[in-house]
Amino acid sequence: MATRKKADRKTTSARNVSKSTSTPKMMDALRDFVRTRGSDYLKDRNISSVGIGYKIKDGRTTREIAVQFTVRQKAQPEMLKSLGTVAIPKSFLIGGVEVPSDVIQRQFNVEYRLVPQALSNDRKRRVDPIVPGVSVANVRVTAGTIGAVVYDRVDGTPYVLSNWHVLHGPAGVIGDDIVQPGPHDDNRTQLNRLGKLIRSHLGHAGDCAIAAIEDRSFVPKLLELNVIPEKLGEPELGDKVIKSGRTTGVTHGIVTRVHTIAKIEYGGSVGEQEIGGFEIGLDPNKLPDNGEISMGGDSGSVWLFKNSSGKPTNVVAGLHFAGEGPSDPNEHAIACYSKSVFEKLEIVLSPPTAVTQVPGTGFARDFLSVRIDLPKVSTSNKQNAFLVGGSEVVDYTHFSLALNKIRRFAFWVAWNIDGGSIRRLSRSGIPFILDPRVPKNFQVGDALYAGNRLDRGHIARRADLLWGGPNEAKKANKDSFYFTNITPQMDDFNQGAKGGLWGRLEDAVFEDVDVEDLKVSVFGGPVFREDDREFRGVKLPRDFWKLIAFVENGHLKSKAFLLTQSLDELETLELDAFKVFQVAVTEIEARCGFTFPSALKTADSFAESLARRPEALSERNPLRSLRDIDWS
Repeated sequence: MATRKKADRKTTSARNVSKSTSTPKMMDALRDFVRTRGSDYLKDRNISSVGIGYKIKDGRTTREIAVQFTVRQKAQPEMLKSLGTVAIPKSFLIGGVEVPSDVIQRQFNVEYRLVPQALSNDRKRRVDPIVPGVSVANVRVTAGTIGAVVYDRVDGTPYVLSNWHVLHGPAGVIGDDIVQPGPHDDNRTQLNRLGKLIRSHLGHAGDCAIAAIEDRSFVPKLLELNVIPEKLGEPELGDKVIKSGRTTGVTHGIVTRVHTIAKIEYGGSVGEQEIGGFEIGLDPNKLPDNGEISMGGDSGSVWLFKNSSGKPTNVVAGLHFAGEGPSDPNEHAIACYSKSVFEKLEIVLSPPTAVTQVPGTGFARDFLSVRIDLPKVSTSNKQNAFLVGGSEVVDYTHFSLALNKIRRFAFWVAWNIDGGSIRRLSRSGIPFILDPRVPKNFQVGDALYAGNRLDRGHIARRADLLWGGPNEAKKANKDSFYFTNITPQMDDFNQGAKGGLWGRLEDAVFEDVDVEDLKVSVFGGPVFREDDREFRGVKLPRDFWKLIAFVENGHLKSKAFLLTQSLDELETLELDAFKVFQVAVTEIEARCGFTFPSALKTADSFAESLARRPEALSERNPLRSLRDIDWS
C-alpha cells in the first residue's frame, strides 16, 4: 500500500468517536513496523494476524494504541512450548516511542466455504441488470458477493469487483467463466454466465479479482444502500462503516484494527497466505438481528464509510474477504484496503473521461420516408452477442452494429447515407482504435494486419458517413475507424480504386436510380462459417454481404449482394478473383443467423424473380459490372 499523505486522511469519513492522541507520523511508523516485521511474527503457527488497534483491558477497549496480535490459542507462559509458540514481547520501541503489545484469541476464515441460505432471495437470484450486493462466483466456487461495478483505468471497460477466492479460487484460471448467481445458489451455470475472469491478486495487497460484464447490463448502486461508490478512502480506528452482502445483507461495523496482516488458509495448492487489510467489529448501536456482522457468501462486499448522521457515503473503505473463525465468540470481519486493491487490479470507480466521449447517435430508423428497423440476432446467436446496457446494438455517429464477441467482428453494421450533404474530409492522422466500451478480448486489433496483404476493411464505408454539419461529419470520420467496424479484407477487393465492384455498390445506386431525397440506408457485414480458416489466432471470414435500401417513386426497395473470396493460400495470401452475386435478402438471413425487418424482405423484388427460377447460388452468374445489377 502506498504511503498515505495527510490530505488523504481528510477525505475518508466523518469521525464518530474520539480519536487517539497519536500523531499521523506515529501511525505511519506503526504501519511500517507491521509491514516490515509482521511476516516474521506470522511464521509462528499460533499467531493468526498482527495489526494496530486499541489495547483491550479486562474486556473493555481503551484509548491506548497497541501492536495487536491475534492468536489461535492463548496460554500461560508454561504452556507456550507445547503449542509450538513463543511469548510475544510486552512492548516495542517504534519511532522512539514505547508501544505496548496486546494479544487476543482470534483467527480468520475466508467466507465462501459454508454458504447458508440468503436472507433475501433477491440476492441469490439471477438478476439483469446486475447490482452490487448479489451472489456471484467462479463456476468452480460456491458463492460470494459482487462488491462494486468498477472500470479499467486505461480503456474504461466495466467489470465486477469481488475477491480472489470468489472469482478465481484455488482451482481457477484467468479466463474462467463467472456466473451470477454463484453455483451454490443456482447450479444452472450454463444459463447464468456473466463474463470471464479478467484479473486477480492474492497477497499482501489483498484478496481481490475482477470479471467482465458480458451477458448482462448493470446498475452500479449497492443493493439496499442505494449509493454509487465514487471515491476511495483509508480507514482509521473508530471509523463507522457499512456493507451490503449476499448472505447477511446490510450490516454495520466499526474499524477496530488497522495496518493488519492476517494469515489465512485458502486450501488446495494455494495453502496459507498473508493478506493485508484492516479489521471491523460490531457497531454496538447497530447490532444485526442474528448477531452476525458477516457470514459465508459475504466475501467480496465493499465496506463504505458512514457519515456523522449514520448514512452510507460514496467512499469505499475496503473489500471484505474474511470473518472470525468458528471458535471465536466475538464478531469480527476483515477487509482489504481499497486503494491497494484498485492499484493492484488497475481499476477505477468511474470510467476515464475520454471513454465517455464515444459518440452514439447511431443508425436512424426513420432516415427514409419508410421506417426501417435494425436486424435482430437469432436466438441461437444471442449468447455470442456483446451487450451494451443490456442491448446488442452498439451506436456510433451515423451507424450502429451488433458485435459477435466470439468471432470478434460485427454480425452486422447498419448505416445511413445522406447523398445531398456528403463532405470531403481527409482520413490523414486518424488511427484505427479499439472501442473502449468493448472488452479488448472481443475485438481484433492491429496485430492481425501487420506484414501481409490484409486490409483493415471498413464495413460502413468512411466516405458514406461524412455528412451533416461539420462537427457531426468529423465525429463520423473518427468513429468509422473503430475496430468494431473493421474486418480483414484483401486489398484488391477492398480498395475501390482497383476497379472492384464491392466498394462501388453504394455509388451505383445514386448513379442508376432516382433515389428519394438522395438518402440511402445500407447494411453489411461478414458471413461467419465454421470452416473459415484461422490466421494468427483469428478466423477470417471469406464471404461478405451487403444490403442497400432506398425509396424510389414512393416505394421502398432493397437489394442484397454477396461477395466471396478464396483463402486457400492463406500464408502467401494469393487469392482467386473475387466474385459478387446479387442475392435475395432471405439468403443473407439464412447464412448469417439474424433476421431483417419484414419491410426489407417485402421490398426485395429479386426474391420474387428467384422464386420463379430457383437455381442454386453457385449456378448464378456473378456481376461483371455495375450495369448487371437489377435495381428494379
